[in-house]
Amino acid sequence: MVGGERVDSIEYARRVNAAADLLAADVSGAEAARVLAARFRVSVRQAHRYVEQAVAQGRVAVPEASVVFTVKLPGSLAEQVRAHARDSEATVSSVVAAALADCLGDDADGRRPLP
Repeated sequence: MVGGERVDSIEYARRVNAAADLLAADVSGAEAARVLAARFRVSVRQAHRYVEQAVAQGRVAVPEASVVFTVKLPGSLAEQVRAHARDSEATVSSVVAAALADCLGDDADGRRPLP
């Protein structure tokens, strides 16, 4: 990934967790950065950032991938969702996801509890 492209949050979490795993195996920070640089084809400098994040936070949660889910809503409801997103400085997707999670009773991990 040499070339300055940003990775998504899922890949970022995987890289930080790989750094945390190396550190947990008593690999030095410098060596962990070299291993990560080779494994993920990034600069050693960027790999050091993953190591620094792992030192600061340890392993991080890997977010679940988002999928497209198309629904039809009454126009007035769709506009209310858009207005709420604007007022909250949030995305429409995050507003709808939060509303659905609340309605369905999801737990903190985003998983619906068993009945």
